Amino acid sequence: MTHIDNFAVEQGNAEKGIEWMNSFAKKNHIDFQVKSEGYCLSTINFGNFEVVSWKGEWRHARNIILKVSSKLNMKVIEAGYHQKNNLVSSLFGVSREYAKVYSRGNLVGNLEIGSKSGKWIVKGEKLG
Repeated sequence: MTHIDNFAVEQGNAEKGIEWMNSFAKKNHIDFQVKSEGYCLSTINFGNFEVVSWKGEWRHARNIILKVSSKLNMKVIEAGYHQKNNLVSSLFGVSREYAKVYSRGNLVGNLEIGSKSGKWIVKGEKLG
């Protein structure tokens, strides 16, 4: 599931965050563009997030998503982490995917995520 939609921005601040990220990339001549995917991911411990998709290089995307969390004091989700499992289970798509939740640029928790009908769903949450 590590596709182009492996980030989410705190709902209510998503439009401001998306605008800031695109502006930052343009100002710094970074090939990066982000847009809303039009659906939200709800968590019990961290609130609601708007899932976003992006184009560009992974290293720039990760840097910018963490920077927007810090600069605009908002929560963001960075997905794309997988449990180190045996090779056979990962080939069949059985491996688990995890996401990190950041607030103000600091790691505040983790999520276990899955997908249903092409959209993220939360399977578990962990603070800290």
